[in-house]
Amino acid sequence: MTLFPRSLLWRTVLLLALLLVAGNLAWLQIFRVTEREPRASQIAQQITSVVNLTRSALITANPEKRLDLLRDLSQQEGIQVYLNAPNEPVAPLPDMPFARLITAELQRRLGDDTTLLGASDGTRTVWVSFKIDDEKYWVRLPRERIERQEQLRWIGWGVLVLLLSVAGAFLIVARINRPLRELARAAAAIGGGRIPPPVRESGPAEIRMLSRAFNQMTSDLKRIDEDRALLLAGVSHDLRTPLARIRLGVEMLGGNTDTTLTDGMVQDIEDIDAVINQFLDFARITGEQSAASELDLNELVNSVVERYQRQGKSIATRLGSVPQLQMKALAIQRLLTNLLDNALHHGGTGVEVETAAADGRVRLSVLDRGAGIPATEAERMLQPFTRLNEARTTSGSGLGLAIVDRIAKMHGGNVSLLARDGGGLEARVEFPVATVKN
Repeated sequence: MTLFPRSLLWRTVLLLALLLVAGNLAWLQIFRVTEREPRASQIAQQITSVVNLTRSALITANPEKRLDLLRDLSQQEGIQVYLNAPNEPVAPLPDMPFARLITAELQRRLGDDTTLLGASDGTRTVWVSFKIDDEKYWVRLPRERIERQEQLRWIGWGVLVLLLSVAGAFLIVARINRPLRELARAAAAIGGGRIPPPVRESGPAEIRMLSRAFNQMTSDLKRIDEDRALLLAGVSHDLRTPLARIRLGVEMLGGNTDTTLTDGMVQDIEDIDAVINQFLDFARITGEQSAASELDLNELVNSVVERYQRQGKSIATRLGSVPQLQMKALAIQRLLTNLLDNALHHGGTGVEVETAAADGRVRLSVLDRGAGIPATEAERMLQPFTRLNEARTTSGSGLGLAIVDRIAKMHGGNVSLLARDGGGLEARVEFPVATVKN
């Protein structure tokens, strides 16, 4: 698990947010450094004015009214004046550039013997010393007089501006990424064996150019697929007529020839006819436009298996509880028929059909006890016109498993050719419960 987002949208937004935060922090530091000296001079001027006014008031005031004056300063201005020493624990201000600048400026204005201290008992006050004749006085000021006011408000405004900037960046990037998401969905549809509708050619010039090129590629793929299907269907159809005449001629020979020879010729004709049927199946799947409907997979399995059993084929079933699926019934029937034909041809006995549902997927497995397929060849065997010489015979067109794979992808599923425990092959087809509707 990683905290770094995977999508281009959120990666871009995160990058922009980090850049904005870094930029704001940099500008804040520049502002602090730039305004440090002017602000220190301003605060020192304010303190100097308070000290000078206090000194003048003490010097010029009637001694009898001096106590009333000090009381008024304390109550109205928060300024308290003490003789000789502070009446509470004090300590030097933190050794920071800003405090040093204020102290230096005060000493320049009031004299080198001026001292700036802070209360160490938790109260927010500062102490400034000054002299009248040879007597040392201390002025006690609220710390608010030397600290920035409304600092949190400025921070809040900065955070608000940052959030607005990130929101704006999100909207801009989302608008740019919308065509990319459409392209990704269309590419996934092509990977699943479907031809998607053209994507919208919108957005920046580069995105429009990419969408236009993608639409052209999709159109070319569709045309190539249709041409291939038409070619296969045409050739297969044209071959069936002369094959039928040849078979009729062989059967009319009757007892005039060796029965072994005629039986072999009939078998060859039937093999050729089976190959042609696979060509036609492959062409039908390529161009099939029928709609999906609710399908009970177990019911379909029972129907197909019963047909084989009536022909004397031994097929066992182990059917689990599976949900209704949106599927093309004829295509799924063709998928199961191809798997069963393959298992019966190469496995002989011990053919089984299993169904099960788990983790949001439905599994359909056809198992045999044949020679199996090496794991290194499993992926290749799903390609059209591919046959395995070592473990399986070389008869057939090599389209059976390719048809199965194409039908599975048409329904959002996948095919796996696995080694069966005890020997043999498990041809496993898995479909998502929410099967894609076409």
